[in-house]
Amino acid sequence: MRNVTYSMSTSLDGYIVGPDGGFDWTVPDYEVFSYFTDEIRGVGVHLLGRRLYETMLYWETADQDPSLDASMLEWAALWNPLPKVVFSTTLSDVQGNARLASGSLVDEIERLRAEPGEGDIAIGGATLAAEAAASGLIDEYRVMVHPVLVGGGIPFFPQRERRVDLELVETRTFNSRVVHLRYRVARQESSPE
Repeated sequence: MRNVTYSMSTSLDGYIVGPDGGFDWTVPDYEVFSYFTDEIRGVGVHLLGRRLYETMLYWETADQDPSLDASMLEWAALWNPLPKVVFSTTLSDVQGNARLASGSLVDEIERLRAEPGEGDIAIGGATLAAEAAASGLIDEYRVMVHPVLVGGGIPFFPQRERRVDLELVETRTFNSRVVHLRYRVARQESSPE
């Protein structure tokens, strides 16, 4: 069964966007960007909310920008053909290799898990991830922690009164002092009756 992963950058105090709506502190250096490129190679489909989808639209035509370096062109070459499902109540159409979700997030994830296919089902965006987490659908949390406190904004973690036990799978500290944490959700094995 395909894993559902939630991967985003966050401030040390747990926000993906600051109180002013900015996230300029998440701009990756070459080393972190290369890590993201390697991570996207393991994704089979990406689920996005409207805000993240609109942010990522840049990459639809980025390969036409003559100022892009080889690493950014490589990212664009991986991102553009990747199937994307956009969850939005305000958009009527999407671009590139994206489609608007026709059902609920739970239904979409169950359908994608049932289909043959390789690669993770990646979720981007805190609102969408909060919905998936509330339904117990996230298998891994992948957090890129930046050494900054922003004091508020949109939180990385869903604010639910629900305990989720995690197992640390991987850590990595980059030269930029960004720390990557990868946790797997610890699932309780059901005992046979």
